[in-house]
Amino acid sequence: MTVLERIQLLRDELNNHNYNYYVLDNATISDFDFDIKLKELEKLETENPQFFDANSPTQRVGGAITKNFETVAHKNRMYSLDNSYSKEDLLDWEKRVQKGLGREDLEYTCELKFDGASINLTYENGKFIKAVTRGDGFQGDNVTANVKTIRSIPLSIKKGFVSNFQMRGEIILPLAGFNKMNEERVANGEEEYRNPRNTASGSLKLQDSAEVAKRPLDCLLYQVVTEERKYKTHFEILENARKVGFKVPKTITLAKSIEEVFNFVNHWDKKRHDLPYETDGVVIKVNNLQQQEELGYTSKAPRWAIAYKFKAEQVSTVLNEITYQVGRTGAITPVANLEPVQLAGTTVKRASLHNADQIEKLDIRVNDTVFVEKGGEIIPKIIAVDFTKRPANSQPTIYATNCPECNTELIRTEGDAKHYCPNEFGCAPQITGRIQHYISRKAMDIDGLGGETVDLLRKVGLIQNYADLYDLKVEQIIPLERMAERSAQNMIAGIEKSKDIPFEKVLFALGIRFVGETVAKKLAKHFKSIDQLMSATFEELVNVDEIGDRIAQSIVDFSNNLGNIQLIERLKNYGVQLEVSAESLENQTNKLQGQIFVVSGVFHQMSRNELKKAIEDNGGKVSSSISKKTNFIVAGDNMGPSKLTKAQDLGISMISEQDFIDKIS
Repeated sequence: MTVLERIQLLRDELNNHNYNYYVLDNATISDFDFDIKLKELEKLETENPQFFDANSPTQRVGGAITKNFETVAHKNRMYSLDNSYSKEDLLDWEKRVQKGLGREDLEYTCELKFDGASINLTYENGKFIKAVTRGDGFQGDNVTANVKTIRSIPLSIKKGFVSNFQMRGEIILPLAGFNKMNEERVANGEEEYRNPRNTASGSLKLQDSAEVAKRPLDCLLYQVVTEERKYKTHFEILENARKVGFKVPKTITLAKSIEEVFNFVNHWDKKRHDLPYETDGVVIKVNNLQQQEELGYTSKAPRWAIAYKFKAEQVSTVLNEITYQVGRTGAITPVANLEPVQLAGTTVKRASLHNADQIEKLDIRVNDTVFVEKGGEIIPKIIAVDFTKRPANSQPTIYATNCPECNTELIRTEGDAKHYCPNEFGCAPQITGRIQHYISRKAMDIDGLGGETVDLLRKVGLIQNYADLYDLKVEQIIPLERMAERSAQNMIAGIEKSKDIPFEKVLFALGIRFVGETVAKKLAKHFKSIDQLMSATFEELVNVDEIGDRIAQSIVDFSNNLGNIQLIERLKNYGVQLEVSAESLENQTNKLQGQIFVVSGVFHQMSRNELKKAIEDNGGKVSSSISKKTNFIVAGDNMGPSKLTKAQDLGISMISEQDFIDKIS
């Protein structure tokens, strides 16, 4: 046997033992024998570096140091899920799905919703290539070196599965491992970790992968994203993923009706506490992959899936004080300062009171005993008052009339739930908040500049708005607290690099009220430049698809403000991208202007996403459902029967993939 053959044999054996132990929970070799084989492989690879393989079992022990985690764009967006909290919510979801598909005989998968850190694993030709955190859904952090240390994740898979794909799952910390870590920390006189979810998430961002390797992290997989059409259902593709090496939980179940979904929910609502890891709900998905494509996505979530959240844990505690926070838009949020209490694995000291109406509705007062739960298991909120424990001298809460930061009198417009501080250019939290929003990852993504630094720069008088960032010099920053020459240089380099950020992200970064990421993209696509947008009338704005009165008025108000006009002029002079780039416009036309398309079926020359992008690049609009307004249906193979019938009933033109390509050529 040659050296290479011996190396390959050892790699295959060790990979198989890893799979049996970490995925199947069925050890086929002792730890001692495993270590002997691993040491032999390490020795052979050291002596024969020409046979190095990044996916060898020896590479799982870690050792790579990552000081800055590279931001990577996801090939396919990682959407969040819509949440439901009752059986009625699930029934409503099913009705929407049935209406969208035009049929009632649907099959679902039921899966437990894991409480960990979402991860996207990329495989090419059966080999693990990279791991990227969910981030904002569009891009995340490259944590490949750390994820390689998780032994339940295969670095190469058996043949017979799809070749190129993304595997999505949740990095978790099993309860037994979490408790053992805390026992060790207590023994060493260190503070305990608060909960498994945050500890798992934090582990992925440790700089030393050897430290990550010491932690008992696991990875439970729940979705395969691929353009290969080998499997017809979600359940089938996950079952086959398990066979080739992936840890797909065996709790996944097929449901032939919504009643069977309810049975799954009821079972696990009681049994979830017996699981070796944390779960906070159930995910229900339409099983048929073709039907998933037919249903498509909203701007935030897939229409073919929904999460059912188990009832949140609830505790009671005393409300000591009500304080008020000022957001970057001037919105005032009342905050309940509570007697510290343990809730869902964390110590809760504060909870949102939302607005004046909520305080009045629940009659919340200082010194009340209140019931607190985590909304969606994340943000603590007060849900009720225990009136039996209310002090005799209790006084009703009088809502703040002036800004807690600058003392400006608060305003509240008709129909708005929140109070606002109108002093937008003189109120410190608004100034800092707008700059922090401007530099954030989803906006200008400026490296080397964080929220605390922004506040420091404002306090010492170096910046008062986001345009001031571009005037900063290295020599101004070095003397500041916690600053050094390298930090200052990195900050200035990050600010300079932000001048290349595309217009749609700049538009979001400006912080115009009600203009989120999705709206910013629509406005950038429609108006092409900040000048066109700011000169648009209210009527022109509301005529843009999905732009309502509230957004339009906010843009008009922003555009008519002298301070904002001056800021925009400064940004132009600094070279910030305030119009769509020539490269972006290069492949765009108005050939399909005003036309609405529905894309349905399986295609061969272009993917569905490529077809939709081509429609939008040529001025058309993509709709997920057929209506009288639909102009064309781009029909592929296996088009849904309900859509076909509806198209014929409405007399809508159906064109093939080739017809569409000819249309835009």
